[in-house]
Amino acid sequence: MAAIRGAHPDELGILAEIGFRAWERAMIPVGESRAMVENARIAFKNFTRSSPITITVVENHGRPMGWAAREMLDERISDFWIDPDHLRKGYGSVLLSAVEDAIRHAGYEETRLETHARNREAVQFFKSHGFGIQWLSVVYNPKLDRDMETVGMAKRLVQDERLTYGPGAIY
Repeated sequence: MAAIRGAHPDELGILAEIGFRAWERAMIPVGESRAMVENARIAFKNFTRSSPITITVVENHGRPMGWAAREMLDERISDFWIDPDHLRKGYGSVLLSAVEDAIRHAGYEETRLETHARNREAVQFFKSHGFGIQWLSVVYNPKLDRDMETVGMAKRLVQDERLTYGPGAIY
């Protein structure tokens, strides 16, 4: 059974490895160089060590299945990684729901994220959970030292009040 919790200090290396393996799988359509791989591995280790308070973990029987982060603790989901060995088992949906709840609880009405445009699996996952594409651009990624085709996605977390006459209207 999936459970949600914060990151534990003794598992940061495991979380970095999950993130790295998920990233590596997502990068297959883009193509990767040896330098990109090593930079990514280092970036995951550095991020998990420096930002554990921003990380939300989805686990099964105490074992991390994936994690997400809000690097600035704002409405932006900066990281979202599910262990490639445990895809399509509902962990991503549980994790996304928990992160959206935290964002809503923090007072934000919308959540945003970015992913590379060729990561069709991620784009489809987020679309199926109510996200829409807001923009597409080419952005330099300093962690990878290369330009990446990036897609920005957003999802409204609160319903707008209906200000019209008729059923459901506010008078």
